[in-house]
Amino acid sequence: MLVVLRQELYDGSWNDMETDLRARLDGRPYIFKLAHRIADDLDRIRRLRRFEQSVGADLTDYVDIEP
Repeated sequence: MLVVLRQELYDGSWNDMETDLRARLDGRPYIFKLAHRIADDLDRIRRLRRFEQSVGADLTDYVDIEP
């Protein structure tokens, strides 16, 4: 899901996605449950980025986002 969102909402940029999520996380007021989910997603993004870098691939190349 994060790979698809990165492509669809952030033009394929992990940096833009992380910046947006961190901004939402730092905003007040926020719902704790949502903040916890964002923190989890930021961790997933870090892992996905490392994976992409380690194998030299862009995961969006392997996701069909057409309905």
